[in-house]
This record gives sequence, C-alpha cells and structure tokens, in this order.
Amino acid sequence: MKKILTKSTLALAVSLTLNPFAIAGGGGTPTNQELWDLIQKQQNTIDQLKRQLDTTEQAVADNSDAVDEAQTNDDSNKTKIGGYGELHYSNLDDKTDSIDFHRFVLFFGHEFNEDLRFFSELELEHAFSADGEVGEVELEQAYLEYDLSKNHHLLGGVYLVPVGLINETHEPPAFYGVERNSVEKNIIPATWWEAGIGLTGDFAQGFKYDLMLSSGLNVPTTGGNAFKIRKGRQKVAKAIGEEGAVTARFRYTAVKGLELGLTGQYQSDITQGVADIDAILLEAHLSYQYQGFGLKALYAKWWLDNNQIASTKVLGRDKQDGFYIEPNYKFNLNSEMSLGFFARHEEWNNEAGSQGKSDNKQDSIGLNFWFSPDVVVKADYQWQNKRAGDHDGFNLGLGYQF
Repeated sequence: MKKILTKSTLALAVSLTLNPFAIAGGGGTPTNQELWDLIQKQQNTIDQLKRQLDTTEQAVADNSDAVDEAQTNDDSNKTKIGGYGELHYSNLDDKTDSIDFHRFVLFFGHEFNEDLRFFSELELEHAFSADGEVGEVELEQAYLEYDLSKNHHLLGGVYLVPVGLINETHEPPAFYGVERNSVEKNIIPATWWEAGIGLTGDFAQGFKYDLMLSSGLNVPTTGGNAFKIRKGRQKVAKAIGEEGAVTARFRYTAVKGLELGLTGQYQSDITQGVADIDAILLEAHLSYQYQGFGLKALYAKWWLDNNQIASTKVLGRDKQDGFYIEPNYKFNLNSEMSLGFFARHEEWNNEAGSQGKSDNKQDSIGLNFWFSPDVVVKADYQWQNKRAGDHDGFNLGLGYQF
C-alpha cells in the first residue's frame, strides 16, 4: 500500500534533518566540512520530499476529477431523450394535395433510482401552432412508474389508455400505411390519453394485465358531432372531472410472435354530468408475426345507454363500432434494410345503432421501406366508399424514431 505524504510529514522530516546533533548522534561540534556535507544532504532530502508531495497532490486531484466525472456520467445515463416524426404527402380525390409535417415528438425520461422513473412525451402536430392555425402542442404523457415488485408496477400521471394496437405504439416505423388506420382513430379513439393511476405487469408467464382509473371522455350532446366518441377527448386540458373511467386490459403473449388482447372500459357518464349517459367500450385484437408473414386484426365497439336521452338512438350513436384486418409480408434485405408490403380492409360506423346507415369503408395497399429499423419511407393507395368520403388516391410518407 502506498503511503500518502502530507505537508506535516514533510515538516517533520525537514526538522529532523536540520538537527545536526540528531544526525551526528550528539557526539560533539561538527567541523566545517561535516556541516557542508550535512547541508547538502538536507537540501537533497528536501527536494526529494517536495517532489513526492507534488506527485501525491497531483494523484489526489486526478482521482477527485475522475470521481466527479463518473458521478456526472452516471447522472446523464439516468436521463434519456428520444422522439419520432413523420412527414406526409397526400394526393386524394376531392381534396387539395397537401404536404404536412404531421408530427414532431420528443420523449424525456429520468430514472430516480432502481424502482422509480419518469416518462414524458411532448408533441407538435402540423408543424406550426398559433391562433387560427391547424397545429397543436400536446402533452401526451407525463407519468411516474414505481416497481412494486419485479412483475408489478404502479403508474401515476398522464399516460396513454391501454387499448388497441396503435394507441400506445404508434411510431412511424412500427406500423404500415402513411396514416394511422381509421377504425382506431374514430372508434377507440387513438391517440387517447388520460390522467390517472394504474397497475401493469405479468400475473403468469405470457399473461399481461393493465388496470387504469382515470379521467373520462366528455362527448358533446348537441350539433353534428353529438355523442361522437373522438370528439369527447379532453386531453387533460382543464378536463371536467365529474365522472371518471375504469379500464382493464389482458394480453396473451406466450406464443412467439403472437399477441391476443382484450380491453374493456366503463364510464358512468360520458357527458360529464350533462345527460347522464353511461358507456361501455369493448376492444379485441390479434397481432401475429411468423418469419416474414404478419397479420393484424382488431374489433372495437361502444354501447351508450340510450334510456337517458332519446337523441342517442335517433342519431344511431348509441352503438359505434368498427374492425379492420391487415395481412403483410416483410423481406429483410440485409442487417439494416427491409421491405414490406401490406393490404388493409377497414369498416367503421359512428351511427351503428341506426338501421340503413351503411359503414364507412376503406381499402388500402402499400409498402414500407426501412433504411434501418428506425427510419422508414412509406407509400400507399387507398379506396373509400361514398360514406367514408370517396377520397381515392395515394399517400407518401417519411418517418423516424430514436
């Protein structure tokens, strides 16, 4: 073990060295030559001790800097930054051609300790947000996660409702098609987030659960958008909190490449005290990937209690549902690049309680080309029936995540 030389040690050594009687053993007065030799030895000793002291002090300083740097690096590793974005070009019948940087999103996360962490997601839609403009700035997530145990976690804050296939996982490289599917957009309605608390985890091998007690929807009760589900999102912006919602989801993932999901939600009043209409959502989905082949399918339905207000039944909005099916195939070109093709059929109806009102329908085909797993170029062509808008045409997209 190395001895650390201090200034007090140096002073003691110099003191002993400068005592000629200690060196001479107290045997009498030294001669001039002996004094000169002693002085030379003293100077050499002092120089050597000073060099050792300088070396020791530099080593201590270097070690302190290393500790500070390690602490700084450790803190920086606890804070993570990520994000995603997507640019779209649309050329559709009966609509003006458009170029839109649809979404620019930043993720911020921090790990406080082994059991407690923070996640957030800040989004700018349509590139520019101001009064009278189409853009929006949205805080989609800002929540804490605490590990109750290895397999069970407590969530609290603003986060995405656990439902469907794209509501929680919607980064551009993660799905086919330039735009997100219309069924999850209009029926679920993705992207959908609320303020709440919840539990998530595994209760057996391959069986996952999510429970959420949260703020609820607030659908309008008059006008053309009366009782439409998507129009009820409050986005936790001074949201009316008269009536909350409870959501439960169960997923089976024990088979490699397979996910089966089932979600239910109940809200005692979907109008937040205006009309006293309770609502139930049921959603089921399948996602399967075997080598290059993939298949996704989803069905979702809302039931609104029409006994409290007749207009829900008159409009046919006491029931709202939809489904889609999407086969796809993906070729890996090398370790980074891949090419995938898809076809999708979707139907949805926000007036499914009415007789004679047909579903909105859309068929799409297209491709995704991944330059890397995190960067994708997309192209698709869509056909719509008249009720869906009859907007036939193609879309191009560029997306990334990091």
